[in-house]
Amino acid sequence: MPFLRFIPETTNVDFVRWRYVAFAIDGILLLIAVAAIAARGFNLGIDFRGGVQIEAQSHQSIDIGHVRDVLGIKGLNDMSVQYVGGGSCDRPPNSCILIRARPPGNESENALAETIKAKLGVDYTIRDTQIIGPKVSAELYRNGVIATILAVVLISLYVGVRFEWQYGVGALIATGHDVFVTAGLYAVLQLDFSINSVAALLLLAGYSINDTVVVFDRIRENRRKFKRMSMRDLINLSTNQIATRTTLVSTAMALAILPLLLFGGPALLDFSAAIMFGVVVGTFSSTYVAAALLLYLPPISGAGDGLAVGATSG
Repeated sequence: MPFLRFIPETTNVDFVRWRYVAFAIDGILLLIAVAAIAARGFNLGIDFRGGVQIEAQSHQSIDIGHVRDVLGIKGLNDMSVQYVGGGSCDRPPNSCILIRARPPGNESENALAETIKAKLGVDYTIRDTQIIGPKVSAELYRNGVIATILAVVLISLYVGVRFEWQYGVGALIATGHDVFVTAGLYAVLQLDFSINSVAALLLLAGYSINDTVVVFDRIRENRRKFKRMSMRDLINLSTNQIATRTTLVSTAMALAILPLLLFGGPALLDFSAAIMFGVVVGTFSSTYVAAALLLYLPPISGAGDGLAVGATSG
């Protein structure tokens, strides 16, 4: 029985021909990301700016407007109240809420948490309380940024050592681009940037480099088979050979994220939206950008018999 295929098993698309269009699209995305991060910055969550996060449940459906009136504490910074779904929170619907706030003035986070609990009263069951001070939140933000950058750099170094250094440069640019553009999405839409966001960016780095390495590995295999083929033709041949695999993997990833995006509730919305966007951007850059960058790097030598495989113009 033949396998179900979304695209023909063998394609003959001139991917290299469209590299300038791909570079232009990526350049626009990068400019938007840079402008958004510089102008608007990130909408830092409680994890990265300090404050109080309380999850509470009632025995009946909750009116968020009424809760905001009850919690009308003067001077609260960035207080937000939203529904939380899943599990017992759906029985009855909208019976759980998530409250986030920063303390006013010199009030401590612990004092604010107790104030919020007291105002909610006995009609609410406190399911979870998180208190993060400003010093801890600043360290978390700094460490999250460092971890993301180090992950991209070290992954690229591994690719450079495992293959050739030209592949490492291509992987660094492509993966760094995917992570940075997805981070820009948080700034553009002012999505909540938290520890979960760092996890999303690290996940995307792994997904992007996996796609990129598959392309590079196929190019390396074809270099051994077609030692005198130009790099342009090698890129087109290799990318066409893995087109079906790339499409199926990206589609499977998107289908896995879609339920979280649609039914995950506010707690998972920002995370799943970033992953979905990153899958699209990562697939695009792995297909059109990562390999095409090899055309602008020094020729890769050592194709089995020592012959150099150079790039051709056009």
